[in-house]
Amino acid sequence: MFYCIATKALKDGTQGFRFNVCGVKGLTRKRLFKRRWGIAKGKSMVSLHIGKRSVYIERKTNKTKGKRIRHFAG
Repeated sequence: MFYCIATKALKDGTQGFRFNVCGVKGLTRKRLFKRRWGIAKGKSMVSLHIGKRSVYIERKTNKTKGKRIRHFAG
């Protein structure tokens, strides 16, 4: 069965979850103390920081080079 939206809890003790929305994979995390602001771009992920909430999205170039995140959220 195919799902358009899939989520899975993080197993590192933080509040957040991994997601897969129509093929867009990523994760979101809520921090306890540290606040961040802005957008950061790495080799494999784009991160959006808004206060204590951080959202990381897998980049398109990462999907084509064989380093993609396998079995990320369903």
